[in-house]
Amino acid sequence: MLQDIRQNAQGTAAKIIIGLIVISFAAFGVESILFGGGGGGVAEVNGEEISAQELQQATYTQTRRLIASMGENYDPALLDDERIQAQALQGLINRRILTQAAEGMDLAISEAAIGSVVAQMEAFQIEGKFDAERYKLLLSENGFTPSSFKQSLSADLLLAQIRSGIAGSEFITAREMELNASIVAEQRDFRYMTIPSQSFAQTEAISDADIEAYYASNQDAFMTPETVDLAYISLALEDYRQPVSEDAVEQAFDEIKANFAPVTENRVSHILLTDEGEGSVSEQVAQVQAQLAEGADFAKLAEEYSQDIGSANRGGDLGYSSGDAFPPEMEAVIANLQPGEVAEPVATDAGTHIILLTERRKSEAPSLADMRLELEASLQEEAARTQLMRDVESLRDLSFNADDLRSPADELGLEVSEVSGVQRNAGDGIFENAVLRNAAFGEEVLANGHNSDVIEVAGNQFVVLRVQKYNEPQVQPLDEVRSAIVATIQDVRLREAVAREAESVIAELQSGRPLDEIAQEKGYEWQVELGANRSAFAVDAPVLSRAFQLPIPAESSVGDFIITDGGDAIVIELTRVQPGSFNALAPVEQRQLQQQISNETALLVDAEYQQAARQSADIVVM
Repeated sequence: MLQDIRQNAQGTAAKIIIGLIVISFAAFGVESILFGGGGGGVAEVNGEEISAQELQQATYTQTRRLIASMGENYDPALLDDERIQAQALQGLINRRILTQAAEGMDLAISEAAIGSVVAQMEAFQIEGKFDAERYKLLLSENGFTPSSFKQSLSADLLLAQIRSGIAGSEFITAREMELNASIVAEQRDFRYMTIPSQSFAQTEAISDADIEAYYASNQDAFMTPETVDLAYISLALEDYRQPVSEDAVEQAFDEIKANFAPVTENRVSHILLTDEGEGSVSEQVAQVQAQLAEGADFAKLAEEYSQDIGSANRGGDLGYSSGDAFPPEMEAVIANLQPGEVAEPVATDAGTHIILLTERRKSEAPSLADMRLELEASLQEEAARTQLMRDVESLRDLSFNADDLRSPADELGLEVSEVSGVQRNAGDGIFENAVLRNAAFGEEVLANGHNSDVIEVAGNQFVVLRVQKYNEPQVQPLDEVRSAIVATIQDVRLREAVAREAESVIAELQSGRPLDEIAQEKGYEWQVELGANRSAFAVDAPVLSRAFQLPIPAESSVGDFIITDGGDAIVIELTRVQPGSFNALAPVEQRQLQQQISNETALLVDAEYQQAARQSADIVVM
């Protein structure tokens, strides 16, 4: 079907269809712009709507988290928009169910608590102090307004309250603690002996017949990877940067200067007084005002009286505001203060504020010298990006129906590069990018022989590619893999010999001989561990793990062995198991165990509560 569309895309009928599609999309596009787009709900929880905007924000946030978790291995092809959106919607539904439950319990979060949490978030701080500009910038970059962020944070704190309350309602019995301690603090006595693989070095020559037999029966292990030889065109922003004229720099500066509007910023400190303090709010206000009148230091009073924990530790400092960082009641008072002046008490939803204006500053117009480098870089990038995007669009049109990449490249004055041996799962240079490799091995490009789409590799680079040759996997010649086969056969025989020796030792243990006696007889090193627990750092993890997997000895001892990565065998003899006791634990260990069990119980109870709440909720997905 796609091939038919490619072949007929220039026909009259196709142009009419495309024209109708464009008109339709344009109409819906204009409507979405005029009316806000995405209106209406995507789901209802107990009659309460979840809006399309909420889903869009949740999807965006979840996508950013996935990208951040991928780090340098970020691959857009792994981001399934529909799956992410579906997960985000389920998360919103669960969140709304719990929020409704919290509200039904009359749980609430005060403005003061929200403000305190925000002020203490390191992301919003510069040199340990809350910065209003950074706060607004980060919110904007992540699609939040101050109002929507506070609403989201309030919901988070509500959910934390309800989860804390549910977890706190659970308790652990002494019997449960003792049972857990008997396993967690269990101690075991065991011996273990190392059978070194070098003791069984192979002296028997590996014949050609052995090599050929192994080669014949393991052909899949000696296949070359499938690869493609590619031609490609790469467009990068850096290739389009050109020097800019002095006139252009001066013109850009003149525009900035003409549009420059000085901004007045006020730095304020406050003392927040609420009914959570000692005495009534009016009594607290009177105490603070009396001490200020006597010349007391505002910062010290903030540390002593303010209920805003975040700013109290900084002497009440709230940072700078250009008129929109604080509640309107506060901003109106701040605008009429002079530096060093303390305002009359101001009431907001958070409580009563006593405000001190510490500094007022006005931004000054920048000079051409200050902005020259920035303007030059900006003008260069703007011109380069404009030309880049023009070429990208032209390349999309030209390469779509072209039989190769040479003709589009010649028309646009671009170069066609070539690369050989690109593997499906590995590549060098720009082909380290999995998106390009996926395109190269995709049906449209590899099977149908078409040019790829113009692929955005990064924000500043675009690539279109074409397969010149497909190199099928081939069995490597025997001579090329002979040495590898010899090494493999030697390793297999060595491990088999070591395993046979370990099995013979186990048989002697089962006959009643102790491991130390066997080790001394055979000349192997052995060690003993008495009262080892599950976190015994002196024992290699694989040995310790196997020792604690062995069944409790019925009479004398039980044994088993493991083969290490290096090919050695370690024979383990378990002689005694002592169950743990809670009372025998040190106080710090008792607290750690209690905390561990509490956390596990809290997670289990929280999951069960959420499941029950969801089952009883009326959920409608639009």
